[in-house]
Amino acid sequence: MGLVPNLHRILAEAPITYEIYNSAFGLFMKESSFSPLEQQVVFMTANYENNCHYCIPGHTWMMHHANMPEEVIEALREGNPLPDPKLQVLHEFTKNLLNDRGHIGNEKLESFLSAGYSKQQALEVLTGLAAKLISNFTNALAGTEPDDAFKQYSWTHPANR
Repeated sequence: MGLVPNLHRILAEAPITYEIYNSAFGLFMKESSFSPLEQQVVFMTANYENNCHYCIPGHTWMMHHANMPEEVIEALREGNPLPDPKLQVLHEFTKNLLNDRGHIGNEKLESFLSAGYSKQQALEVLTGLAAKLISNFTNALAGTEPDDAFKQYSWTHPANR
């Protein structure tokens, strides 16, 4: 990224937490069976649901640098339905896992699987969420200042505007 993100500076105060975050984030990005866009849907859904003032701008920056669709980025930032039906299913599945603390029931799991996702991917979403729990909660605890590179994408949750 060409910088040491403020989040990493804060996480470095707890080496075990930093290592687990880096492992979960890196494995999800490099080894999951999701496309880069699908990975960002998982991350941004968690960022939105967890009201992360730091991660929404950071992932918006990442998505823009990867030339991901603007309409998907904006929908994720605003909590609106995604324009792609399969991505919307992933978004809803991720949101349900978070809001229901994993207790989503067979119907919601079957909906995810019927959209073309696999049981492996249902479990892989948890890896993305593990990374986001650490980063989103760290930023809430520390009030992490967004990095200069991300400030143009600053964000406030729609419920707080």
